[in-house]
Amino acid sequence: MYHNSSQKKFWTFNEEVSVEKLRVEANQKFRTKALSLRKPGISESMFLDPFEEKVLYKHYEKRLIDFCTVFKPAMPKSVVGTACMYFRRFYLNNSLMEYHPRTIMLTCAYLSCKVDEFNVSSTQFVGNIPENSAAQERALEQILEYELLLIQQLNFHLVVHNPYRPLEGFLIDLKTRYPLLENPEMLRKSAEDFLNRAAMTDAGLLFSPSQIALTAVLNSTARAGLSMETYLTECIGLKDDKKTLSKMYDVMRRITTLIKGYELPKSAEVDICKQKLEKIHAEFTSNTNLKRKHGYEDDDHVVKKPLVKEEEWTDEDLDVL
Repeated sequence: MYHNSSQKKFWTFNEEVSVEKLRVEANQKFRTKALSLRKPGISESMFLDPFEEKVLYKHYEKRLIDFCTVFKPAMPKSVVGTACMYFRRFYLNNSLMEYHPRTIMLTCAYLSCKVDEFNVSSTQFVGNIPENSAAQERALEQILEYELLLIQQLNFHLVVHNPYRPLEGFLIDLKTRYPLLENPEMLRKSAEDFLNRAAMTDAGLLFSPSQIALTAVLNSTARAGLSMETYLTECIGLKDDKKTLSKMYDVMRRITTLIKGYELPKSAEVDICKQKLEKIHAEFTSNTNLKRKHGYEDDDHVVKKPLVKEEEWTDEDLDVL
């Protein structure tokens, strides 16, 4: 189904440079709009550059995963994967300076619960924010305000194909058709860890779910000191197709390199970038030309006045995570 999906057609890219180009363009687009307002005291130096945006993106994506990991009731891996992919897609074409990642990350998690039919109420959802009821109420209001905007920015492509299901398929296939491996279940934890790390990279924007899942399996067998070459050549049928086999190995090397190269930003870097981000949002948060919070403006709908201001709840409301 992936090969006929909107994910394959619109959200899968051939090269990492294509993905990075979109992010740089989103950064520049915000700068241009902000400078066009000609507000006193606004200069290029106050904005985040693409590297600084990447630092904050990684920080908030990790917070998103942490939030989903401790969520009660336990959130299925596919829901977490979908939330991460929504977050990643949203910031391909939007700047963190325009839409605060603190709110967008929770909106992504909330929408993924709906789309993947993980049945939790809005009250249950914000109950997982480890703060008082007032903070939870403010967070819920902003999540509901941004939900339509998120859907629009995803181009209404809400079905996400994650690598967790293909992983299950490969494990079943190993159990039934590959007797050389006595206990395929021994590969599960390492493979799932690999997929969890992959979710924090651009792997889902560059490769198919089955390619990522197969790489996870082979990475797990390599860590266990096992060889799976005969599985690829005999069971998957690539023995006589050297060209396809070579391409597959190349893809798996690229995926592995991408994941090995991932590093969380240093806390000192994050703190500096967060100060700049908060200053930017304090400066532009009330400007409707820069912030289409409800997602209605393009459709000529009348937008209600927000009941709370974005800055009324902060990262500290999530610090128990």
